[in-house]
Amino acid sequence: MASLKILIYSCMREEASETRAEMLHAMSVAALIMEDLLGALLQIGQLDAGRIQPRVTSFQLSQIFERLAIQFRHQAEEKGLKLRFVTPRGTVATDRALLERILSNFVANAIRFTEVGTVLVGCRKEGRMLRIEVVDTGRGVKDEDLERVFEEFYRAAEERRGQKSGLGLGLNIVKRLAELLEHPVRLRSRPGFGSIFSVTVPRGNVWHSEGGEVEISETVAGEFVGTPVLLVEDDDILRRSMTQLLQRWGITVHAAADEAEALRLADEGVSVKLIVADFNLKSRTGVEVVRGLREVFGAATPAMIVTADAEPRVLDDIRGAGLPVLIKPVSPPRLRVLMHNLLFEPGLVAGPR
Repeated sequence: MASLKILIYSCMREEASETRAEMLHAMSVAALIMEDLLGALLQIGQLDAGRIQPRVTSFQLSQIFERLAIQFRHQAEEKGLKLRFVTPRGTVATDRALLERILSNFVANAIRFTEVGTVLVGCRKEGRMLRIEVVDTGRGVKDEDLERVFEEFYRAAEERRGQKSGLGLGLNIVKRLAELLEHPVRLRSRPGFGSIFSVTVPRGNVWHSEGGEVEISETVAGEFVGTPVLLVEDDDILRRSMTQLLQRWGITVHAAADEAEALRLADEGVSVKLIVADFNLKSRTGVEVVRGLREVFGAATPAMIVTADAEPRVLDDIRGAGLPVLIKPVSPPRLRVLMHNLLFEPGLVAGPR
């Protein structure tokens, strides 16, 4: 936060475009670190409060491996590391989102502490179970740290001296999620040679597995060009930044600070194909605003809610109104996927993102 405040102050006064670009990149990195920390703390809080309930399904691991490959490919390439995934046939039976979080923390940890060599993700069969392993050629973990690495905010002495960017929360989240799922987690390591982090999950029934999910690439061009979207957001900065993001995708944005302003746009003859509304507006909730706007634009007008309030009661109210919801800070790729589904494949839309 301190770095970000200084960078913002300096950037506002910097005239050289090259220097401003460097400052903006540094600001982006600082914001990502803050987002990682807040996201991790939020998840730990939800786990402590018992608010995360597993949803066990049968699915193919290839779905997770493909997403992890996309997520971490560039990080590995920047360090000159080989990142390999050996995908098994068959299915596993567990909570897909929670397992992906466990494996993403394993892979992120492996890349962070490996300077030369390879990070390999693969599996071994153990009867009716499948052990998913993340193997690296990094510095390894000393015997006295093998158990402590799973504690909150714990970082080994070498890591503290090296001022690594790790928060000391990733492996603690792994431990908590694994306990919730009742999946054994194991760490084997040789200092100077590398580590093997693993989680063991039940194998699933291929006949009960879910079909592949539709993935929408951020690079897909043209699908939203000319689409009129009504954005209702009372925060001036967020409204401007969201408007700029949507305009880069070719969307025609009609931005309003509240319901009254949105209705004035309708009176001026504006027609829209999608409504994006903040939940905590000054006078009414986003759900109420969407309901009022649909009386003008049509009851079938697709709509979504964005909110920073992740309380289960709030999310239940939004879902109860039949509206999909994105939690702030909104991820542009997730926003794009949800918009695509609402506009072109509404049958795929369900639940909070």
